[in-house]
Amino acid sequence: MRAPIVVLSLFLMVVWLVVPRQPALAAPDADLWPDWQAYDPQSTLEVDHGAWQVVLDRYVTVQEPGVTSFDYAAASQDGGTAMVDAYVMAMTKVAVDQLNRDQQFAYWVNLYNALTVKVVLDHYPVDSIRDIDISPGLFSSGPWGKKLITVEGRTLSLNDIEHRILRPIWRDARIHYAVNCASIGCPALAPEAYEASKLDDQLDQAAKGFINHSRAVRVGADGGLVLSSLYDWYRGDFGKSDADFIAHLMAFAGPELMAILDDTTELDIADYEYDWALNAR
Repeated sequence: MRAPIVVLSLFLMVVWLVVPRQPALAAPDADLWPDWQAYDPQSTLEVDHGAWQVVLDRYVTVQEPGVTSFDYAAASQDGGTAMVDAYVMAMTKVAVDQLNRDQQFAYWVNLYNALTVKVVLDHYPVDSIRDIDISPGLFSSGPWGKKLITVEGRTLSLNDIEHRILRPIWRDARIHYAVNCASIGCPALAPEAYEASKLDDQLDQAAKGFINHSRAVRVGADGGLVLSSLYDWYRGDFGKSDADFIAHLMAFAGPELMAILDDTTELDIADYEYDWALNAR
């Protein structure tokens, strides 16, 4: 029975050598699924995210400005998992195409974040969300490609929500500060559920919280900028030119960061970094 094993090993070696290898976490393109563009601009329907807010109130802690953690250990022991499951299930029953645009935006962001927490709780304990290797495909990793829910008859993954719906429909760079990947290097999981009535304020706050933290932008030992890998993976969303990207940062920068960027016209990037450790309390 050794021959089949040898053949399989040789096949995998050939694939590894021949197939072009992509970066481990190359960012998917924003690829619109047109069906999800449907909405009702006159709709007054509101989605109740109160159940998600209860979860956030109970398990999210603000560690410092722009940084939060989630108590997965407590949630996995005291009924928090069931609470998250119930909220996600309720969201799958929403008629999304009957909502107005702001309601839809809040719906998708809250659902994305709740699904991310659900995935971690379903596999807890883990050190990193990247350890939850459930995505299909020989060279895939993490949970982002796994079909997790069905909404209006269509099965969706986390990648589908972010890259097929949110990014291409709204084309708002602040989306990256709102969706959370359960990691220390990621923009914070907001302690407040997103609501259609105050989206701009909430998105601005998320952007400010991340951009003004050292995990987003800092000066390296050689004087060059060390940026979050988020700005490498999705550079086009934040501005293709250096000037556009700097303008994006400055729109949300506090005094310390503004002092760094004030005289900058071209980026001197020393490195990109990202901490994939779980954002656990």
